Amino acid sequence: MLYLTLIIAAMVAASAAGAYLKHRTLTMYAGLVTALTVLFLLFGGADGAWFFIKLVGILIVAALASFAFREILALILSEDGAREIRKAPLTASFGMLMVLLYAVAGIFAPWIAPYGEAEVIASAFAPADENMLLGADQLGRDMFSRLVFGARNSVGIALAATILAFVAGALAGLFAAVSGGYMDQILGRSADLLMSIPSLIFSLLMLSIFGTGILVIVVVIAVIYSPRVYRLTRAVAGNVVVMDYVEASKLRGERPWYIVRRDVLPNTTAPLVAEFGLEFCFVFLLVAGLSFLGLGIQPPTADWGSMVRENATMISFGEFTPLIPAAAISLLTVSVNFVVDWMLHRSSGLKE
Repeated sequence: MLYLTLIIAAMVAASAAGAYLKHRTLTMYAGLVTALTVLFLLFGGADGAWFFIKLVGILIVAALASFAFREILALILSEDGAREIRKAPLTASFGMLMVLLYAVAGIFAPWIAPYGEAEVIASAFAPADENMLLGADQLGRDMFSRLVFGARNSVGIALAATILAFVAGALAGLFAAVSGGYMDQILGRSADLLMSIPSLIFSLLMLSIFGTGILVIVVVIAVIYSPRVYRLTRAVAGNVVVMDYVEASKLRGERPWYIVRRDVLPNTTAPLVAEFGLEFCFVFLLVAGLSFLGLGIQPPTADWGSMVRENATMISFGEFTPLIPAAAISLLTVSVNFVVDWMLHRSSGLKE
């Protein structure tokens, strides 16, 4: 209780110092944290107040790490790139940092994980110790190792499906906008038909028919999400194909591929890149959902969705281990959205 009192006193002092120095941000945040800490202390006791203080500490560490990562990127990039990255909010820096960490975990999973993803090393639901940071799962496999390998499997499959859906949908949308006529109508009505089918029901049906292989999962998800990419690409490219330089290319007799590559695509890149990030989030959540239902990535391959399902019984005993892969899914989704929001803000030309 003494340490808690000292922390509250320090926050009150910080708020008073901010008011004396006329620093509105310091005064506001220090006062808000102090008030919320007191509320948690009144209604949740000392445990509730400590929980809130730890949460604030995690947020502060995340903010400092994001700031340091942004400064490191500014040192690496060119002068123009450094100027842009320093304008990025801390949320975007945090998102880029998390995406980088997930990429490193996925690429170097065999060297980071202390054990194999299917290696049984302990008894079922063994607690965490010096050899197992997160304990064991229902078969005695190391949860930390499977979590690291899950970054490669879950994110890798979602990324492959997103790339396939994006390439197919974007190319179809660009050619529909350039060609027009019956081709535009046929592609548009086909996209409307696919979008009218609920994605989860369609994926469950297709996977039940064709099996649950990785290639089948990637193709099915690409078919589900390519119409969404098509609709956006067609709408964006439709505003470009009416420009004078595109009409001049058509009058010169240029082929559709030339017009798409030289005239339309360079002027639609910004919204398409942002759409790629959003589509990845949707695809990633669908892959995790399918694995949770048992029709996604099959055991013994590590996958975050299936890890939640396999260890869900531990929640009844007060264990938080099943929530770790769920938190990994949520953290990646939020991080990608932070980066996408920043990219959309930059491409829209809005100012702070």
